[in-house]
Amino acid sequence: MKVIILSAGQGKRLLPLTSKTPKCLLDICGKTLLEWQVETLTREHIDDIVVVTGYGAHKVEQLVQRRLGQYRIRTFYNPDYATADNLVSCWKVRHEMDQDFILLNGDTLFEPAVLAKLLASPPSPITVTVSSKKKYDSDDMKVITKAGRLMRIGKQLPAEQVSAESIGLIYFRGRGPEIFRSALRQAIDQPEYNKKWYLSVIDQIAPNTPVMTCSITGLLWCEIDYPKDLKLAEPIVSAIELDGQTSNGHNIYAQKGFVHAKGSVY
Repeated sequence: MKVIILSAGQGKRLLPLTSKTPKCLLDICGKTLLEWQVETLTREHIDDIVVVTGYGAHKVEQLVQRRLGQYRIRTFYNPDYATADNLVSCWKVRHEMDQDFILLNGDTLFEPAVLAKLLASPPSPITVTVSSKKKYDSDDMKVITKAGRLMRIGKQLPAEQVSAESIGLIYFRGRGPEIFRSALRQAIDQPEYNKKWYLSVIDQIAPNTPVMTCSITGLLWCEIDYPKDLKLAEPIVSAIELDGQTSNGHNIYAQKGFVHAKGSVY
């Protein structure tokens, strides 16, 4: 199983922490964000990881060699990271989309149970991992679903129609990789393609190809967008270390009511 991690960005909303350090190398409880992601992935026997780099690429490569050498990890440099959004990162690394794979945002952390649930989800060419909460803000990547199928995805969707938000973790299976590569090829020919998110491609695919969702509501996950998120991520990394499970399968951190990094309490 292959995972592609999109870690090319600087993370300007985290300044001054990212003035000299890529977002994916920020420290959370003694390990970098990237290390926590890799640890979670390898718990589920993911054995092929591609990290798309950009800002501070040499530092990411050094970290991979120095502290992640025991894993099958390679980096791919996106030279356009400073002038283009993540749709271009996906286009640059499309040659890696040659089999079933998972696409992961470089700022998303989640407990192992999230990945396990996604991997066990019903077969579908494309499965978007989502989570629901009571209220969504302008920065959330919102989704509209119908009977588990994704109908729309984007930040500017009508609030009254929103069902959940994407957590930045997508599973491509069977025809999924080919469908995604083809849609990327069409998107890259459109005006201002360099300003678009790759999820705009998923939004274009959804009307004609079933894009299913996997809800992980109640499980721990977070995005690292602002300095305060580093503190709010601590329960998630604790869950990664301890596997977050009691003997009867219930999440111990959910039971204790830790705060979700986007503001919801479980």
